[in-house]
Amino acid sequence: MKLNYGKTFVLGFGFFGVSVIWSVYNAFVPVFLQSRFNMAAGFIGIFMTLDNIASLFIQPLVGAYSDRLRTPIGRRIPFIIIGAPIAALAFIFLPFTKSLFLFFLAATVLLLSMAIWRTPVVALMPDITPSKHRSPANGIINLMGGLGSIIAFLIGATLYEMNPANPFYLASALVVVSAVLVFIFVREPSEFIDKATHLEPVAEVDDQVRAQGLLRSVKKVLLDPDKSAFRVLLAIFLWFVAYNGIEAFFTLYCVNQLGLSEADGSRLLGQMSLIFVLMALPAGYIGKAIGRKRTILMGIAGMAIGISLFYFLPSGFLAGSVAKIPMLGDIRGASFILFGLGLFWALININSLPMVVDMTTDVNIGTFTGMYYLFSTLAAILGPIMYGWIIQLTGNQYLQLMLVSPLFMLGAFISMAGVRKGEAKVAQPSNTL
Repeated sequence: MKLNYGKTFVLGFGFFGVSVIWSVYNAFVPVFLQSRFNMAAGFIGIFMTLDNIASLFIQPLVGAYSDRLRTPIGRRIPFIIIGAPIAALAFIFLPFTKSLFLFFLAATVLLLSMAIWRTPVVALMPDITPSKHRSPANGIINLMGGLGSIIAFLIGATLYEMNPANPFYLASALVVVSAVLVFIFVREPSEFIDKATHLEPVAEVDDQVRAQGLLRSVKKVLLDPDKSAFRVLLAIFLWFVAYNGIEAFFTLYCVNQLGLSEADGSRLLGQMSLIFVLMALPAGYIGKAIGRKRTILMGIAGMAIGISLFYFLPSGFLAGSVAKIPMLGDIRGASFILFGLGLFWALININSLPMVVDMTTDVNIGTFTGMYYLFSTLAAILGPIMYGWIIQLTGNQYLQLMLVSPLFMLGAFISMAGVRKGEAKVAQPSNTL
């Protein structure tokens, strides 16, 4: 069966909403913590992981729970229509709070509500997509996520210069619109819809579901003699440590190391997101054509080299403007590196989730999606904390981040090289479009 591009694009609005929220959060919340609350880099790193700490415990459980849920609107949609509006409401409060306690409270509500619906919205893609089309489909939803990041970074930067609260208004509105579009236009496969809401799996998959809870799935991955699933999850952990550590401090890196403004730092991230979006679909088809593993290895090598350039090239070159383009802002020396990083990150990110979900059966897609986020969330916790303390212990030397990340990318490359599973399956699942 062919890939339904229209419905996959609409499904991508769910990922669009997730990306808008977190892009604005990662770009501007560290600035608030430093300027408004005088927080040191080490503690900023800890604060920026609070959402991931909650997600660590919530997202895998939500994924496994949604595998078993049956409602009149499906097993994933209920989480989206509950979590997204609460997240949007909490997000609006962040730029107004002058008390660290209230800021922390609003952030807590935000992170809990986001954790509720992120795994289900991502798990919808393999639910409605045949195995051989999952890399291109993941490219589509990541394209939509990248569009969310572009809007957050580029338009958000301009709005931030007008009023620091404006990017938060924009993100909150867009996440609600995105959830509504998914609710209206995406229908889950009929086997996951039931007039009565219950947790009992359908009869033909009952034994499999009961045998493969989240903890048993993790144990099975760790004990599997083949080790392919463990290796790919370890690689995911390592490359997300490298990526999230830099992302959490990139705006402050631009301010403290390159002498740029907060808005300029956001625009640079937006330029990387633009290339990511342009490469999202091609990356999926590259993975389909030459294999997911080979594509990911190319991306990891490119990321390691690109990040290293930030360490070795002088700040004057990186900050220097060579052109100015409407909406994109100044094209700087750093922009050319970020263009390459956007390309290589697409090769990695588009093909990794399909590899994970194609290492299991269709009834456990939510569980394995939860494991994907378990390992990426562990990395998102460790990365900012470790990088924050590196900055603080080296006397606010933000440049050190660009030396540490390539080492983690090297570890990811070594782990990924031993993976022998996860390519597209020959047989198509029954729950397709």
